[in-house]
Amino acid sequence: MSVYDKLKELGITLPAVATPAAAYVPFVQTGNLVFLSGHIAKKNGTPWVGQFGKDISTEEGKAAARAVAIDLMGTLHAAVGDLNKVKRIVKLMSLVNSTGSFTEQHLVTNGASELIGQVFGDKGAHARSAFGVAQIPMGACVEIELIAEIAEIA
Repeated sequence: MSVYDKLKELGITLPAVATPAAAYVPFVQTGNLVFLSGHIAKKNGTPWVGQFGKDISTEEGKAAARAVAIDLMGTLHAAVGDLNKVKRIVKLMSLVNSTGSFTEQHLVTNGASELIGQVFGDKGAHARSAFGVAQIPMGACVEIELIAEIAEIA
């Protein structure tokens, strides 16, 4: 099944690439690797604000991380032109806006990891880091970046 068939089956429409909010580009390709800049969680088009351990639950965080994964896939599509060219999702790095006592960053990040696995199958099995941080730009609850390998260009 193609990546796009799987997205359609899941009812997911990929968004356009968001305009960067600061001095960076949304993605960079070097060789067969594509590095996506961090994407913050958005809800209804605005930053999904909250801090885990204070005013947002782990389950809501999983939904936020899933939303970030959809945005990341939209950017990856723009970067490579065809998600079926993805040979492997190499790594996700997740920053989770947390209090010092919150310890479920890995569970929040599962929202993104699980969707990437559903969409890309075995190609979506990736290395990952999930960090608790004191704050994320615009007060967002989650920010995730992604590294992907694409098939060699003929």
